[in-house]
Amino acid sequence: MKVLRQILKPQKAAVDWDKIKLLAFDCDGVLTRGGIIYGNEGQELKDFDARDGLGFMMLRSTDIQTAVITGRTSEAVARRCADLKIDHVYQKIPYKLKLAEELLQKLGLGFENMLFMGDDWNDFPLMMAVAVSVCPADAADGIPHLVDYVTHAKGGQGAVRECIEMVLKNKGIYEQAIQAYLARIS
Repeated sequence: MKVLRQILKPQKAAVDWDKIKLLAFDCDGVLTRGGIIYGNEGQELKDFDARDGLGFMMLRSTDIQTAVITGRTSEAVARRCADLKIDHVYQKIPYKLKLAEELLQKLGLGFENMLFMGDDWNDFPLMMAVAVSVCPADAADGIPHLVDYVTHAKGGQGAVRECIEMVLKNKGIYEQAIQAYLARIS
């Protein structure tokens, strides 16, 4: 896998965290544990982690935009993203890299401004294009060896929150984000 990474994404310079303006996430296996549950009426149910949600709320006081780019379509995902006020939500996207290019162009940004967190091979092309690639601890075999950062938490169990906190800390705005969040809820 290390040879594959060297071929597809050679060693890069240190991340300029001030340039990171867009955090994008896959859904199944990242925002959720990856399981899909169908109710008796055929509705699709998803299990989201509340800690991840609070991480998104901490971002609201920053200039960082958020996106969810997922290969499936689910009303539960749409509702959760609306609840969290995710800036950009794209469902049923088989080619995430192409969509990301279009989104970045629309925002006047480049891949050097983007972090993407995915967990499987369908996320791999986008992971190799962005400034910072992240995966949860339980990502598909091989993926953890190819990304820039592997969370300690598993997908759907605080991995997104860990990723968000890592970004805020590296940008030097973690405490500021917490204070702004606390001010909003006080």
